[in-house]
Amino acid sequence: MTASIVSLHRVSKSFGPIDVLHDITLEIRAGEVLCLLGDNGAGKSTLIRLLSGVHQPTSGAILMDGEAIRFASPKDAADHGIATVHQFGGTFPLMSIGRSFFVGAEPTKGWGPFKVFDRKLANEVAVKAVQSFGITRITDGDRLVGGLSGGERQSLAIARAVHFGAKVLILDEPTAALGVKQAAHVLRIVNEAKRRGLAVVFITHQVMHAMAVGDHFAVLIRGAIAADFRKGEKTREEITDLMAGGETMASLEAAVEGA
Repeated sequence: MTASIVSLHRVSKSFGPIDVLHDITLEIRAGEVLCLLGDNGAGKSTLIRLLSGVHQPTSGAILMDGEAIRFASPKDAADHGIATVHQFGGTFPLMSIGRSFFVGAEPTKGWGPFKVFDRKLANEVAVKAVQSFGITRITDGDRLVGGLSGGERQSLAIARAVHFGAKVLILDEPTAALGVKQAAHVLRIVNEAKRRGLAVVFITHQVMHAMAVGDHFAVLIRGAIAADFRKGEKTREEITDLMAGGETMASLEAAVEGA
C-alpha cells in the first residue's frame, strides 16, 4: 500500500450536546479510492466538512503527510491540496466552460489597468483538461455549463481540481442523480484520477458504484465506523447488510430466540 496523504486519528465531532462523529480513524492513501459508505444521517457529510475545513474536530487529530494539521477554512484545505466536488459539480450553469473552469483564478492578458480575461487561453486549457479525462464531446470552451449533462459537469469539476494541483479529491455522492450511462462515465473518471496518483474519497450509499472503483471501504453507522476493509474482503450482500445494520439485527434476533 502507498503512504497515507491524510490520516484521521480518533476524530470526534459534537455540536453542543449532540455527538455526530465518534472516534473515527481512517487512512487516505495516494493512488487509492476510499469509499465512504453509509445511509442518510450516518455522518458522511460531517466527515466531509471536517476534511474540507468547514468544521474543526472536537477531539482527535487530522494529519497530512504525517504532520498534525488544523484547516482554518475551506480555502486553507484547498491550498493544502484537498478538493471537494459536491453532488452537482459545484459549477455555474450560466458561465461558459472556460470561465467556470478558471473562476477565482482567471488568466489575463494585457498590462496594468488594461488587463482583461484571456478567454482564448482559458477555453483552450479547460477543453484540453476535460478531454484528457475522456470527455471528447466537449470541444468548445464558450459552451454554457448549463448545457452539459450531469456526468459532464462532474467531469469538469474533477478536471478543474486536478489541474489546480489537488492531492486529495473528495467526491460527495457524484453518481446519485445520474443515469446508468452517466454514472459509468463518472466512475471511469474516478479510476483515471486514481491512476494519476490522487487519493480519492468517494462518498456514496450505492454499493455497486463503490465496488466498481473502490480499494478501501469504510461503513459509517450513526457516526461511527462499523466496518473498515479492503477490496475483496466482503461481498456486496455483506456490505449492504452492514449499511442497513443487518449484523446488529441478526445478533438481536439470535439473542431473542435464545432467551
